[in-house]
Order: sequence, then C-alpha cells, then structure tokens
Amino acid sequence: MTDPGPARITRIVIVGGGTAGWMTAAAMARLVESGVAVTLVESEEIGTVGVGEATIPSLLDYNRMLGIDEDDFVRATGATFKLGIEFRDWGRLGDAYFHPFGTHGRDVEGVAFHQLWLRQAGLAQPGMPGVIGDYCLSTVAARNGRFTRPSANPQSVLSTLSYAFHFDAALYARYLRDLAEAAGVMRIEGRVAAVDRHAGTGFIEAVRLADGRAIDGDLFIDCSGFRSLLLGDAMDVGFTSWQHWLPCDRAWAVPSAPRDAPAPHTRATAEAAGWRWRIPLQHRVGNGHVYASDHVDDETALRVLLDGLDGPPLADPRQLRFVAGRRDRLWERNCVAIGLAGGFLEPLESTSIHLIQSGIARLMSLFPDTGFSAVEIAEYNRQMLREYDQVRDFIILHYHSTTRTDSAFWRHCQSMTLPPSLQAKLDLWAGRARIFREQGELFTPDSWIAVLLGQGIRPASVDPLTAGLPVAESAMFLDHVREMVAKTAEAMPRHADFIARHCAAPLRTAA
Repeated sequence: MTDPGPARITRIVIVGGGTAGWMTAAAMARLVESGVAVTLVESEEIGTVGVGEATIPSLLDYNRMLGIDEDDFVRATGATFKLGIEFRDWGRLGDAYFHPFGTHGRDVEGVAFHQLWLRQAGLAQPGMPGVIGDYCLSTVAARNGRFTRPSANPQSVLSTLSYAFHFDAALYARYLRDLAEAAGVMRIEGRVAAVDRHAGTGFIEAVRLADGRAIDGDLFIDCSGFRSLLLGDAMDVGFTSWQHWLPCDRAWAVPSAPRDAPAPHTRATAEAAGWRWRIPLQHRVGNGHVYASDHVDDETALRVLLDGLDGPPLADPRQLRFVAGRRDRLWERNCVAIGLAGGFLEPLESTSIHLIQSGIARLMSLFPDTGFSAVEIAEYNRQMLREYDQVRDFIILHYHSTTRTDSAFWRHCQSMTLPPSLQAKLDLWAGRARIFREQGELFTPDSWIAVLLGQGIRPASVDPLTAGLPVAESAMFLDHVREMVAKTAEAMPRHADFIARHCAAPLRTAA
C-alpha cells in the first residue's frame, strides 16, 4: 500500500490576542470549514501594546482577502486615511519632508523620474524643479488635506495615488475577533502558565492554563507579544538585538483630543534623543515619544511628549520598554511566532502590522502537515528574517542620514557603522543615485528616494542616460507633471469631507 504520509493539521492554537492574534485568527478562520479547529487563548488580565495605529498600503490586501467592506471597517475602527508620513527635523533642525505612498512622476524613455529631476535640479534654474514631492500626488494631496480613492484607469494621475489607514488598534482587534468568531474560531479566556513539550521531538503538545486546563494542538502560533511565551521561553529560540543601530528602547504613549480636522498623514518629529509620533483618528489623536534611555531620562521624555500635544490628553500616559531586534528563527518545530513575539522594530515607518500580515501570508503559503517539513520551515525563516533585516535597514537610514550634531544621540547615529546591506545601498546612491528593489523588499525605490532626498543626501552625479534627453524638453515635462499633480490634488475632496460622506464613525468616547 502507498504510505499516506503525515496527517493533516486539524488543531491550531493561537496564544495571545490583540492585533497579531486576531489578525491571525481571522485569516486561519478560512480553514474552519475544512475541519480545522482554530482556538485562540488570551487573558483579559494581560494588556496589549496597542499603539501601532498607523499602517502601510499592504493592509488593503489583507482586508480584501477577508472580504472586509472598507467603509464599514473605517467606521468600526474610527479610522482615517493615510497618504504617507511627514518627517520634521530629521535631516536637520527646521527641515521637513514627506515620505509618500505612491510614485514620483513617471519614467521617460527608460530613465527613472528621480534621475531626470536630479539633473534639472543640478542646473539650478530659477523656480525649477521645486522639491521632488511636488511631482507626487500623495504628497501634494496630503499637504492640502485632500483624499479620494485611486483610479483604476492607468492613464489617470489618480492611479498613482496609494493609501493606508490610521485606526484604533483595540477596535481593529475587536472587529477581527467578531469576524473570526462568526467563522468558527473559539476563544478561550485564560493565562498560559506552562507549555507541554514532547520529550523526544521537542514539539509543543499543549499549553497549560493557570487554572489547570490543557489546550492541545498540532500547530501553535505565538502571538504573546514581547513575552514570546512559546518561541522564546518554551522553545528557547535566541534573540538578536539591534540596539547598537537602533538605540531607542522606550516609549511614552498617550491619546489626546483632536483640535482640527484629521490630516491624511502621520507625523514623525525628531527630538534630541528620539522622535514623537502623531496619528490622527476620527475620535482622537494618538501620540507617542520613542526615545533612548541612555540619552534622556523618563521624566524628561514624558515632558517632551506632553508639551508637544496639540490638544489635552485623554488618559494617563503609558510607558513601553523594548529592544529592537528579532528572534533567530520565527518558526521552530511546530511553533510559529507572529508579531512582537518574533521581533520588534519601532513604528517609525508603520511596519509592525505589515510584518504581522507578512508572517500570516507566508505561513498560509507554506502551510504544513504534521510532518512539518524542515525545508519549508527553513524557507519561511529565510524569507521572514530577510524582510525584518530589510525593514531594519530602512529605519536605520532615517537616523544615520542626518547632519544633526545638537545632541550625543544624533552624533552617535551619524557616526555609527552600518549593516553592510545598508552601506551597499548608500554607496550605490552616492555615485549616480541608483536605487534597486531587491526581491520581496517592502520599500520601493520611491520610498528610499523620498527619505534620502528629504534628509539632504544628494548623489555625486546622475544616470548618464539623462544626457540623451534635451534640457528644455525635460523642463517642459517636469512643468507638465507638476501642474497635473497640483490640479488633480486640488480637485480631490477634503479628507474630512470624504470621511463624512462615506465612512464617518459613530460618536464614541475619545479615549
């Protein structure tokens, strides 16, 4: 007889709720109809981090996969739309630039748009060519407080627009919990006190709750946050710290009352030893100060946050402590870590929820049977570790590419030795502004270009192919692009009006 091989997985246990747990549960709920029992264990006694309220455009793919109606989701989570991030005081004090979703201009005869812009900028003609953000619809629309959804017509300037969301992370978890439970996911209230492992294989057999109950499973997904109860504690997978590159290790977070209509972008303001975030929702504003405790004390860091609020605080500030880095593997035997249980990168580029989503998507594409193929596990780890490393490099870029010397923190960031992968990118840019997107890399060349130029990092030269494009014609082309972007943005509805018309949230307590 033919060997039937390993049995299919029929029991999935997710440890931890919050955004990571319920995003995982909602995705795994698709397996319930095929006879897979999905159980999520969480404790009301244990809070969630709950400060990752800004996202990037990849979340749209996750929501669509679940069949979520976008307007309903926006209403339920108090969300607003996000066209990018405004950075203040990063390159030097007094500077500001915008990292947009979407593209800058369009390429011409095989020459990248930014190369053409740099060539024209080097000519120093009066009024030309402005800042590169003038050629990106997401940037100009955000600057003017405008929003609409992109056009499906590739000939329309509106097709270059891309967006994400700001939302209340607790409300999003609640929204996904309702979807998951409706689809058959079982939630168990309880605190995990012990993990039972097979004496021979080391596989997890069950998690044991404080009240003595044992929850058996085939596949265990660790969504327990910084505690990493399964992958870190039980499976003893090591943690690699990146604190020498990303020295911020604490944050204060507090909500505040909105004073104005919500802007369609996040704001990140650099401070003497870290940075502050501002994330506008429909019913409140999320604020935080990420900082390095070696360079500023907790009391001073809190004062910096509270002094920078646009409106009165709505709750007591909460402090978070963390170390930037990741586990050496994110999948070990029959345990997969999703979210903070696998690694942490500060929310400077709103990547936390994306990394949750990415982990879920890759797990689904490499979904195991009870044989747990070593080859497939290795491939999952290779892809996920590479993505963490790539995101790490992009965040380090913001700190290192600065001329600020006004504090020991910024002097350290400016002088630190970089990961070789990031140094190679900067070296390539320094010559002729070359930027390439490696396979599977999250951030596009437009993202790198926005940060590099925004923080004043100019290349020595440009692509020699620009010499084949007449200067006068290039100037006319740039004028045309800038004019079309400006007109399109002006015709878009105001962000607040778009929300009021399509997806206004019900009145709720702001905190």
